[in-house]
Amino acid sequence: MPRTLPMLFSALLCLCAALPAPARAQQPAADDDLARARAVVEDLMRIPGPDGVQESQAVRIGGIDQWISIRGQDRSNPVILFAHGGPATPTIPSLWQFQRPLEDFFTMVNYDQRGTGKTYAGNDPDAVTETIHVQQFAADLIEVAEYARERLGKEKLVLMAHSWGTIPAMHAALQRPDLFHAYVGVGQVINVRDNERLSLAWGLEQAHRHGNAAAVAEIESLMPYPGDEPITRERIVAARKWPQHYGGMAAFRDETNLWFYGAARLSPDYDADDRAALNAGSLFTLGRVLDEFVEVDFKPVREFPIPVLMFMGRHDYTTPSQLTAEWLARVEAPYKRGVWFERSAHMMPWEEPGRFLLNLVEHVRPLTEE
Repeated sequence: MPRTLPMLFSALLCLCAALPAPARAQQPAADDDLARARAVVEDLMRIPGPDGVQESQAVRIGGIDQWISIRGQDRSNPVILFAHGGPATPTIPSLWQFQRPLEDFFTMVNYDQRGTGKTYAGNDPDAVTETIHVQQFAADLIEVAEYARERLGKEKLVLMAHSWGTIPAMHAALQRPDLFHAYVGVGQVINVRDNERLSLAWGLEQAHRHGNAAAVAEIESLMPYPGDEPITRERIVAARKWPQHYGGMAAFRDETNLWFYGAARLSPDYDADDRAALNAGSLFTLGRVLDEFVEVDFKPVREFPIPVLMFMGRHDYTTPSQLTAEWLARVEAPYKRGVWFERSAHMMPWEEPGRFLLNLVEHVRPLTEE
């Protein structure tokens, strides 16, 4: 789960406030350049072919309007339904960064989950606040799958999920295996408490290795972690600071925010109001689902009803891949495969997009041929 949006936007606001007066005076020209850049991305993302599909609209799912994007070069291709991470960190604003090659081989369905992005902006928060529960997210995902099946004329879909999204997706796969050819976990969550413990331990190891006495002292002040105390948002943010700094979110990078969260600035799907809803939706959702999130535990799941593939970043210390590999080794499934991404941490579709595509084509697409 990426570093929280409020921290990012606070940093951006501080940066803007520090700009000298002449730079602010040039803002209209900068806005014009931004509009032109967005137009370039929009034209690049356009699917003009007669066999393709390019739809983006609100659909009534789970009693509210949820924003769904469907894109692909050929409607006859198999369909991947992608559940994004977060909580409340939608993938639609960053589709332009990695998804176009996937659209040659799959029809890609993405959606902004309840309390997220354009879905958050399109609904009265008071009408949604009591529904922010893991099982409701799973029910929504099942309903999106049923909508996509009918809309695209497919009997089954591939269910793929990233980070937080793997939680409702695992529940959906276990509850409705009839909807899916296979499940692909990317940055899979197995046990949140184990994630937090291993992540901080690795951060401490890296701090010692780099001779960072300040980081060592800061990390040791948090231990034992998670321990017996409640896992609050503040504790999670503090505990993930140094693991992310040392590349546990994106390998060999000490920051993820600029390229990942900044993607919305160039997205043709997100205007200024939608971008503002990213921050608001994150604040709205995380606090309401946190208590359930920290208790997530899929270790007792020993049988999986459909083919399961786990895409694991070798350097992932956000959802440490060790836990995923151990779970995959002991689970029984009709088919199972673990795929390691040696140059990735938690953000495989963005870090190694070519290898990500290759593995989907080689290992996942054949599972759709019945």
